[in-house]
Amino acid sequence: MNPVLEPLFRTVRATHPKADLRLIERSYDVAAYHHRDQKRKSGDPYITHPLAVATILAELGTDDETLCAALLHDTVEDTAYSLDELRADFGDTIGSLVDGVTKLDKVKFGDAAQAETVRKMVVAMSRDIRVLIIKLADRLHNMRTMRYLPEHKRHQKSRETLEIFAPLAHRLGMNTIKWELEDLAFAMLYPKRYDEIARMVSERAPRRDLFLQEVIEKVSGDLREAKIRAVVKGRPKHYYSVYQKMIARDVAFDDIYDLVGIRVLVDSVRDCYAALGTIHARWNPVPGRFKDYIAMPKFNMYQSLHTTVIGPEGKPVELQIRTHAMHHRAEYGVAAHWKYKEEVGAPGPTGKVKPGSDMAWLRQLLDWQKETADPGEFLESLRFDLSVSEVYVFTPKGQVIALPEGGTPVDFAYAVHTEVGHRCIGARVNGRLVPLESRLGNGDTVEIFTSKSPDAGPSRDWLKFVKSGRARNKIRQWFSKERRETAIEAGKEAIGRAMRKQGLPLQRLMSGESLLALARDLRYPDVSALYAAVGEGHIAAQAVVQKLVASIGGVESAEEDIAETSLPTRLRGRPRGGGAGVVVAGDADVWVRLSRCCTPVPGDEIVGFVTRGHGVSVHRADCTNVQQLREQPDRLVEVSWSPSDDSVFLVAIQVEALDRPRLLSDVTRTLSDQHVNILSASVTTSRDRVAISKFTFEMGDPKHLGHVLKAVRSIQGVFDVYRVSGASG
Repeated sequence: MNPVLEPLFRTVRATHPKADLRLIERSYDVAAYHHRDQKRKSGDPYITHPLAVATILAELGTDDETLCAALLHDTVEDTAYSLDELRADFGDTIGSLVDGVTKLDKVKFGDAAQAETVRKMVVAMSRDIRVLIIKLADRLHNMRTMRYLPEHKRHQKSRETLEIFAPLAHRLGMNTIKWELEDLAFAMLYPKRYDEIARMVSERAPRRDLFLQEVIEKVSGDLREAKIRAVVKGRPKHYYSVYQKMIARDVAFDDIYDLVGIRVLVDSVRDCYAALGTIHARWNPVPGRFKDYIAMPKFNMYQSLHTTVIGPEGKPVELQIRTHAMHHRAEYGVAAHWKYKEEVGAPGPTGKVKPGSDMAWLRQLLDWQKETADPGEFLESLRFDLSVSEVYVFTPKGQVIALPEGGTPVDFAYAVHTEVGHRCIGARVNGRLVPLESRLGNGDTVEIFTSKSPDAGPSRDWLKFVKSGRARNKIRQWFSKERRETAIEAGKEAIGRAMRKQGLPLQRLMSGESLLALARDLRYPDVSALYAAVGEGHIAAQAVVQKLVASIGGVESAEEDIAETSLPTRLRGRPRGGGAGVVVAGDADVWVRLSRCCTPVPGDEIVGFVTRGHGVSVHRADCTNVQQLREQPDRLVEVSWSPSDDSVFLVAIQVEALDRPRLLSDVTRTLSDQHVNILSASVTTSRDRVAISKFTFEMGDPKHLGHVLKAVRSIQGVFDVYRVSGASG
């Protein structure tokens, strides 16, 4: 046996004892032969990649056909080995798996192309889900070795991973792969945020571990007394999920991180409920935080009991209680099916998911992909559908329907049937009449009233509140077919309104030629198709107006004086060259002011510009406004630094931090400790809980700036601080 394969075979024997090792070895030999002259970007022999992918899959417990396909997955695409030869050597099943993976790899990733890729992926999945499992393992190994790629490639692949591959892994229940993909992509895309969270985690780890140990010992002791065999262990915290929770729950790091998570693994479903009773007898549960995913599994076959209790020291403790089989399925998802084939809904011998299995989500995707003509829109719905959590509601007959969180009776109506959705005029929830936009909660019973009128149809307002991709697609489809004329009128009106609002010349801009040219640019066959697109909300009227304005040369360019909105720096002493620390070549007595748009300080390269009535304004040579000023070379003058003891300079810095209470007061206190006089401050917080603060302050000695930046960087939560220069900041 080839010694290189020993680690792989060790894993295969542990997870899949009946695997055909000879077949796997033959696949390796063929792949190694055909990749023999190829190298990875890291300089390693190419065969290391297929071998690593196969090892990841072996750890998941996949079958031998999947492992062979993983070893061969790049041969058809990257070597002279043809698909027909592969089919002849290894049979149709392995051949079609490799073909599926190759087809996914062939597609180039642009925005619409990316949506197409996702579609092809979905189609390939529907034929054989193992194609996607190989693709996920392939992406995971590529993410582990991503550091050898150029930066723009790393960013593109990481974003793709966060938006498409990690959510797909989640949908297929493959949490081990999902977590690693997310953390790797997070570290690539936002290295500073990642490092800050890692630093905060490691600072608190010792205290948290002691608390965790205490809880585990108490739970284990209680279960032993109740004669329940159980394994109790802590749950690992993943950096990306900590960050996601900070955004989703809008809370600071400490509130998330103090939540201790514990997992209890037992032998049977009956033991799950017995363990829950035992734990609730010791600690009080938090109302509203108990979820029974055993009776009502999640979309990706995930089963578990979730509860949060008030543990020792009054701190909340999250518990997950499940059987060992459920745990394996929660970690490896679809891939675990090969180990638990006897359970309902396991793939058949061909690896296809049998009808009636839990993978209804895949079937729903296939339906959409037939319904949605526009690849971009399909990708949007898919991204949305991958990222939402669900609520479960009942039909009057007791059938369970899963809807996205925040789903409304209209979403429910479309989930039952398209016609029920189109004709929906009212709803009753738990026996009470409710507005159509009201949010449904877990366990609600929903009854829909429909109209008998032949003209019945959805309302455009529904698009403002429906949450499910299916409902949104169906409503848009209906308007596309039935209401084109109305949409054209509405679009025309909306564009006219947007122009009047900006005081733009309607006649000049709405002329046939410029609109037709724009319609062609935006890939619409004619002007009425463009109007209809605006009327149906596919493209905003404002965006059309902006593109029109740009196409005829833009709104008249701003006056040079607008670029010169710099305010004179408040100078101590006389406002001449010396006080500003700058002298004009040939005339030391000209009034000089340091421009506010780029706040130059000694050491920066500078240029002077003679303004009308305000002396000479001094800019950094790389200031964005200088580009415009260079168009009037006769007003540019040579200037040089000559700081004196009473010179004062303006400095602008930007501080980026993970938002938390008291962050601003900590930063301002640190700045005042550094004897800095703050003139202005602005703070914005983005939706992803990043607080961006800009401070402008006066300094006598610019060399002091390094110490200031270092002091601010050491504040908890701050992951970046730097001097801002140039008007664009």
